[in-house]
Amino acid sequence: MIRFVDVHKSYRVDGKDIPALEPFSLEIADGEVFGIIGHSGAGKSTLIRLINLLERPSGGQVLIDGTDITTLPEPALRSARRRIGMIFQHFNLLSSQTVSENIAFPMRLAGGMDAATIRQRVDELLQRVGLQAHASKYPSQLSGGQKQRVGIARALANRPSILLCDEATSALDPQTTASVLDLLAEINRELKLTIVLITHEMDVVRRVCDRVAVLDAGRIVEHGSVADVFLHPQHPTTRRFVNEALPEESAGEHLPYRHVSGRILRLSFRGEATWSPTLGRVTRETGVDFNILAGRIDRIKDLPYGQLTLAMQGQHVDTALQALRDAGIEVEELAR
Repeated sequence: MIRFVDVHKSYRVDGKDIPALEPFSLEIADGEVFGIIGHSGAGKSTLIRLINLLERPSGGQVLIDGTDITTLPEPALRSARRRIGMIFQHFNLLSSQTVSENIAFPMRLAGGMDAATIRQRVDELLQRVGLQAHASKYPSQLSGGQKQRVGIARALANRPSILLCDEATSALDPQTTASVLDLLAEINRELKLTIVLITHEMDVVRRVCDRVAVLDAGRIVEHGSVADVFLHPQHPTTRRFVNEALPEESAGEHLPYRHVSGRILRLSFRGEATWSPTLGRVTRETGVDFNILAGRIDRIKDLPYGQLTLAMQGQHVDTALQALRDAGIEVEELAR
């Protein structure tokens, strides 16, 4: 659905070109939820705004469904942008208009629909985001979560095929964040929209994204499936994000291993293996002992996963580790 080919972006400041994004190529598949994570100033907002050309690249191609939108004349670009909805961090609602009027605004702007059709579409969207009772209220009368739901409804008004989320949950409390992420997941599942979501929170990526790219100082330093990146981060920036999301798990990496007997291991379980008593069976069969140092069971989107940091000792540790791998459990040795 979205393809970047050798794209880069610089800003002209005091006669000098300041790079915001180093050259990169990236593909985002039709119907997936793609996360872009990075700290402030990493280039996240610049990257997402390249998709609808709110920012124009300094070079390279941005292809939407096979069409290089950087080459489109203005009328064709306006038409292409109607296929791309956008949700903003601070909602960007029109304070002088009601909830219904805010949702109707992009349809009136686009033209081609009569008042009855717009009203029917607004009612559909109010029902989808759960705000039927708030149609006549003004933004100042709404909570943060309700404002963001209006923003989501407005972004869906012209039936886009792509939905961009620019830090859509960073201004919300944790409980409201969870409800908004559930709504985005439902929209992706039911409407088959391609969603591109930028954030500085790995937990947001874990909850809703299929794949993720990690940005650091304008460079994509790591990308792949969320499960692979989350469970086995390779770049130091990615590891910091994961450690922030899982402080209790990362604590196991910093234990004083000299006080722990045995080989220090991290086991990663995915899918049905998460619920299987494989570790107990293997240790009984091989006669090894183990001591759990840290661990958790949770979900990455719809995928159950588990991670254990443990110390294992005995004569047949290598045999036990091979049996775990044969059962589909990923094994990393942290220390001997």
